[in-house]
Amino acid sequence: MTSFFIQNFGCRVNQAEAFVWSEEFQLLGLRPEREAIRSDLVVVNTCTLTAHADRDVKKFIRRVARENPSARLVVAGCLVDRARAELDTLPNVWRFVPNADKADLPRRLLGAEPRGRDARDILPFRSRAPIKIQDGCDFACAFCVIPGVRGRSVSLPPGRVLERLRGLAARGFRESVLTGIHLCSYGHDLEPKTSLDELLRQAEGLGLPMKLRLSSLDPRFLAGRLLEVLTGSSAICPHFHVSLQHGSERLLETMGRRGGAELYSRLLEEMRSRSPEAAIGADIIAGFPGETDAEFEECKRFLEKSPLTYFHVFSYSPRPGTPAAGLPQVEPAVTKKRTAELRLISAEKTRAFRAAFVGRTVEALVIRRAGGAVRLLTDNYLNLTVPDNGRPLGETARVRIMKVENKGLLGRFSG
Repeated sequence: MTSFFIQNFGCRVNQAEAFVWSEEFQLLGLRPEREAIRSDLVVVNTCTLTAHADRDVKKFIRRVARENPSARLVVAGCLVDRARAELDTLPNVWRFVPNADKADLPRRLLGAEPRGRDARDILPFRSRAPIKIQDGCDFACAFCVIPGVRGRSVSLPPGRVLERLRGLAARGFRESVLTGIHLCSYGHDLEPKTSLDELLRQAEGLGLPMKLRLSSLDPRFLAGRLLEVLTGSSAICPHFHVSLQHGSERLLETMGRRGGAELYSRLLEEMRSRSPEAAIGADIIAGFPGETDAEFEECKRFLEKSPLTYFHVFSYSPRPGTPAAGLPQVEPAVTKKRTAELRLISAEKTRAFRAAFVGRTVEALVIRRAGGAVRLLTDNYLNLTVPDNGRPLGETARVRIMKVENKGLLGRFSG
C-alpha cells in the first residue's frame, strides 16, 4: 500500500482522530489521496448517533466496495461497537476496528514503525488543528447511545494537551479546536483531578500565537469559573456551541437533561451579556417521543427569544437500547415538518447575525480556496468568501465585509 483516504462521519472527535491518523500514516510512508476511489487504503470513521448516520456509513462502504474493489477497506468507531453484526454483511471490508483500538490504528493496520520523518515535514490537510482532549461520557440521556459505544469519560492529561498545542503552534497552525464527547467532564477522571477551566487557563498562559475553539459544551456545567474563562480569555474564540436539545421543561426532564429551559435561558443571556459579538449555537432535537404540538411551540418560542445565532436541528430517530426508543413515537411526517420549521428559524437568526457585520473590517483565518476565491473563518464563526489573491492557507488576514450571501459573507481583503 502506498496511499490512504479517511472518510469521517459524525462529530468533531472523529475529525480529531482522523487528523492524528493522517499524520501517522504519512510518518509510516503513505501519501494522502483526495478520493477514496484512488486510494489503496480507505478508513471509514463511523458515527451511530442517528439512524441517518447509520445509513450514510453503509451507503459509503458499499460505494467504495463497488468503485474501488481492490482497496483495503477499514471500518472503525461507534457503529462497529454498536452493530458489528450488521456490518458483517457489507462487502470487501478488510478490518473492523472498535473504539478501544483506535488510538494506534495506523500502526495496527500496517504493523510498522515511523520511517524517521518528523511531523513538521508533513503538509497538513486542514488549516485548523483539532485535538481530542476527552472521550466517553458518564451520563445517560434517554435518547443517546454514545455512552454505550464510547465508554466512561477519559481525559488526556494537561501536560500532553499543552505539549500538543506547542507542537501545533510551532508548525504554523493558528487555531486549534479542542474536542471531546463531553468536554465539560474534562479532568474529573484524572489524579489529581483538574477541570476544563483550569486547562484553558494553562493553555492561555503558554502565550502561543494560536486561538482555541471549543466543540460542544453541556449547558448544565457552564456556570461559574468555566463561563468566566470562556468569555474572558483573549485566547479563546468567542464561539460557543451548547447541547441544549430542547426548549420544553417537560421534555428536557424526560430526556434526562437536568436543569431545564429556564436555566438554559439564563445561561444564554449571560453568555451574550459577557460576549456581545459571540456566535452561540446549539443542538436541538425535533420530534422527540411524546413531543406535543404545545411543547413544540414552547421550543419554538424559546429558540426565537434566545440570543442563539444558529442551531443544528436533528430529527429524532430511535436508537436501540435507549429509554426513549420505548416511548410513544411522533409520526415521521410530523417530525420532518417540525425539523424544517426549526431550521428556518435558525437560518433567519444566522442571517441576522451575519448582517450585523456588513461594512465592518474583521480578522479571519484563511481555511481553503476554491473556484478563484478563498474561504476564511473569523473567531466568532463568520464564514467569508473573498477573491483569491494568493494568500497562503493558515494565515490570518483583514477582510472588509461587503454583503450577506446564502452560505456566509462576501468581502475583500483590506490592506
